[in-house]
Amino acid sequence: MLRINRRNFVKNTSLITLSSLISQTLIMKALANNSLRIYSVNVAKVTNNWNEMSEKANVPIAFYPKKGSSKEFLQLFSKVGGGQKLYDAISDNGGNQEDLLFETESIVTLDTSRIKNWKNLIPQYKEGNFAADTIRNKNGEIVAVPYISNADSLAYNKEKVGADIDSWDALFDSQFKGYASLQNEPGPTLSTTALYLKETGKQDIIDPSNLSKSELKGVCEFLIDKKKKGQFKTFWNNFDNGVDLLVSEQVLVSSCWEPIAVIATKKGADIHYGTMKEGHQTWNNVWMLTKGGKDRGQEDNFYKLMDLYLSPWFGARTLSMLGFTPQMIGVHDYVKTNPSEFDKNKEEIIAQRLKNKAKRFAVKGNSWQNLYPQELVSYQNWWKKIQAA
Repeated sequence: MLRINRRNFVKNTSLITLSSLISQTLIMKALANNSLRIYSVNVAKVTNNWNEMSEKANVPIAFYPKKGSSKEFLQLFSKVGGGQKLYDAISDNGGNQEDLLFETESIVTLDTSRIKNWKNLIPQYKEGNFAADTIRNKNGEIVAVPYISNADSLAYNKEKVGADIDSWDALFDSQFKGYASLQNEPGPTLSTTALYLKETGKQDIIDPSNLSKSELKGVCEFLIDKKKKGQFKTFWNNFDNGVDLLVSEQVLVSSCWEPIAVIATKKGADIHYGTMKEGHQTWNNVWMLTKGGKDRGQEDNFYKLMDLYLSPWFGARTLSMLGFTPQMIGVHDYVKTNPSEFDKNKEEIIAQRLKNKAKRFAVKGNSWQNLYPQELVSYQNWWKKIQAA
């Protein structure tokens, strides 16, 4: 007859528990050997290919290009969308996406103590600062890691224009009639126009990133009037289109992403990216760990990859190659101490870009990107009217 006393019971139970823990650890380690499946955009890569990013981070990576709109992104990672079953790490705009994703239990809170380069994060993300909420959920818990950001501005051909430009007024000035361009997207274009109208006193607007119905009407009627008078050459549709319009000199002034200006300059055009006195649309892109990724044992791989994204190695490259704002301190020092990677000319360009960015981020009129304004349906309806005008 089996005799079970307290000592044997505790001993046997402890062995079973230990065995279970060991088995669980082995399972998690085995799962971690699988590739970290990331759903993102190619601007997150600063090497020739993703294999090189994988080697630098010492993390097996399987890259899946992100497609579709922000709405489709949220649908994919809703409770019924299945996205978290397919992907371990995802990237998108911070500011309100992370709140919606956390509410649907698609992403998890992060343990920043496991990211050794977290200490490098720029001060804008500290609690109470202007970008703090973009990496936290509504409870104040960190759920995202920023890797690029910017304050979008105006690109202009200085050789043809003959001077520097510091106001959005150039887009609407008759001297550039037929040579101006705006992005073919309601969010950035309506926000930028609203910034201009608000700061120049041409229209009463409370928040350029969250227009009321009456504010929206005024902004869109202004754009429709300008469009009908032939002010705009076109509304650019994608990155290559934006670059080609500037390089071909079909467009002399254009609201655009900074990488468009950077690449247009590399192609030989005298393109400058200004600081607008009325303000800019600011934004960031962040990485998030899905609940499925955590369940599949990918936390270690995720945190190792985040270390790379918060390293000056990455920050220097994303700034040099595409003009995005680094999210960590120490980039200038890294560039200076690695002359084999950045020659004197590149060092000077990077230093100037950092100064220009500091100026743009300091403008009081800046407004944070809002993908989901309260009157979203009205935005969409008015945008159709602008396109049809």
